[in-house]
Amino acid sequence: MISVNNVTLAYGKRVLFDEVNLSFVKGNCYGIIGANGAGKSTFLKIISGEIDPNKGAVSITPGERMAVLKQDQFEFDEVTALQTVMMGHKKMWDTMLEKDAIYMKEDFSEEDGMRAGHLEAEFGEMGGYTAESDAATLLNELGVPDDVHQLLMKDIAANMKVRILLAQALFGNPDILLLDEPTNNLDVSTISWLENFLADYQNIVLVVSHDRHFLDAVCTHVADVDKMKIKIYTGNYTFWYESSQLAARQASDKNKKQEEKKKDLLEFIARFSANASKSKQATSRKKALDKLVFEDITPSNRKYPGIIFKPEREPGNQILNVQKLSKSLDGRTLFGNVNFDIVKGQKIAFLGKDPVALTAFFEVINKRMQADAGIFEWGTTITTAYLPNDNSEFFTGQLTLLDWLRQYVPDHYTDVDEDFLRGFLGKMLFSGDEILKKINVLSGGEKVRCMISRMMLQNPNVVILDEPTNHLDLESITAFNDGMINFPGIVLMTTHDHQFMQTTANRIIEITPKGIIDRLCTYDEYLEDARIAALQEELYA
Repeated sequence: MISVNNVTLAYGKRVLFDEVNLSFVKGNCYGIIGANGAGKSTFLKIISGEIDPNKGAVSITPGERMAVLKQDQFEFDEVTALQTVMMGHKKMWDTMLEKDAIYMKEDFSEEDGMRAGHLEAEFGEMGGYTAESDAATLLNELGVPDDVHQLLMKDIAANMKVRILLAQALFGNPDILLLDEPTNNLDVSTISWLENFLADYQNIVLVVSHDRHFLDAVCTHVADVDKMKIKIYTGNYTFWYESSQLAARQASDKNKKQEEKKKDLLEFIARFSANASKSKQATSRKKALDKLVFEDITPSNRKYPGIIFKPEREPGNQILNVQKLSKSLDGRTLFGNVNFDIVKGQKIAFLGKDPVALTAFFEVINKRMQADAGIFEWGTTITTAYLPNDNSEFFTGQLTLLDWLRQYVPDHYTDVDEDFLRGFLGKMLFSGDEILKKINVLSGGEKVRCMISRMMLQNPNVVILDEPTNHLDLESITAFNDGMINFPGIVLMTTHDHQFMQTTANRIIEITPKGIIDRLCTYDEYLEDARIAALQEELYA
């Protein structure tokens, strides 16, 4: 058990937490959610002891072991991948080093023998004799092949280091597991493995993630960081979001009787409780929801952006035709023999094993990069708006947000004043004097919100998104997702956000060096299609 008692943390005048009191208990997985800058990662560091609060304390049940997902990829440069994983169980690792050092002594004494015997017993109780094989199995399950296990960490690619550090945190069944953005840089199959692992985990898990599908799959509770406080709610992220929205609607409905409101909330709880019985977290989540009473559901104080795209005109029959498009970089084929047409009503998710290839493809069709071969042609009725993966070129200089947005006003607007521009910035939660902020001091999330304002201003009928959820908080991701679901035009996107893709796309195109796989289906249907694996093997060979 973790007890948080009167924890307060401030940096100068900025107060992150004000007398926070919480308990985290065994058998539950808590998703830590909150706006960017609210203090989610900082809270995990307080729990782990990396940061001391100004006031209050964190206590854990004596004897319980805590493991933390490390963020520093260079901390273990001089040890092997296998050793890095085993170091996750610090007490076991230290015990092994001590007993090995005793056996290396030339003047081995009777006292040394007694100490070594004691250490051997401790080592065995901690599972030390199977530690190496257990660590190897965990690495394999996380997609780290055998030939990497004995390499030094400094010689391993960054995408593999992420998996090794995750294996380190999971190793040895810790009593408390702290995970900050564990799905970053993981592929679909590895994320699915991690979801199953955590769904079956019997100890305490605290996880920060912007991946709503992941939070829904693993969390029994949500810990909401908001306005210097943290409140724990029963259920996963979707339950928290929909219940808080329902409570907000009910709070604004002054004419609805209390009995009717209670009935609606109880029906809502029952529906989610029934759905929970079919999920991976079936037992713990259903038990938690069954104990929930309607008074526990409260409106959220969060603000959600208004992401609404209104096309200036409906697209015609010809939207985009691509023929034999190919592109190489530094002698490596990114994509080749890409052929497809788009028709009205399609929202297409582009997949691929190489994110560089997907970005290059989007850059080509947006005329920001030249293809090596092939052609593409947009229809004459098409107006596009593009959200690139790297937006740094848009934010040089000293312009204010207001003047920055002004330079992107399309010609068809005849009367543009400050209030007009404020409206677009306000939809993305820039209010008051924030619009006078200089663009060169914006955070990553603020830059993306500015880019979305720019896109909405263009009134496109085709929206092109390269990793649209990068740098955004859950509120902005949810609003963006809803905006794309409701958008009446065409969407072309690539994203690691499972829910964004599943709820938006009705066509999947996987881009490979040798061609494409093209299916009219949802993302989940694509993943479940057994025929796809054979095609992937052929096209990536």
